[in-house]
Amino acid sequence: MGEKNRTALRISLVAIMTAVVAVFTLIIRIPSPIGGYISLCDAAVSFAAYAFGPFTGLIAGGLGAAFADLIGGFPQWAVISFIVHGIEAFLMGLVIRKNSSSIAMRILAAVISVVIVSGGYLLLTTLFGLTVFSEAILEVPGNIAQSAVGAVIGLLLYIGVRKAYRPLDDLRW
Repeated sequence: MGEKNRTALRISLVAIMTAVVAVFTLIIRIPSPIGGYISLCDAAVSFAAYAFGPFTGLIAGGLGAAFADLIGGFPQWAVISFIVHGIEAFLMGLVIRKNSSSIAMRILAAVISVVIVSGGYLLLTTLFGLTVFSEAILEVPGNIAQSAVGAVIGLLLYIGVRKAYRPLDDLRW
């Protein structure tokens, strides 16, 4: 495949995965104690990282989550979601980049997801002044659950799609 076609494919994948992350984020939203929500966002973010690597994951995870916040009536969270979910997908994608079939790397990627999401929202909501630390800590259990479940669902989606479409791994960058 020529470089021009590969670039067009990458742009298309990023756009599609951005939309998928936004839809997964908006489809189910459970309100949280301090005005945010728990969603399936991390399932799509994890899938993007597993299937398409750190760069597609970074852009799609960050933009998709931020767009969902903007569209869904939570604009105050958009910047934080962009940062947290973008970094989450980027680091997950880096961990599994060379060895996506390794159980240890998959577990490490899931742990990274949990740490980045729960720690990122805790830190950034406090730093950005959306809440005080004592309230932000109430979000941690929900964020741990969301990111852990999301990492598992994203991995299962990746395994299923990869089984059906073997050249999937060729689309990573």
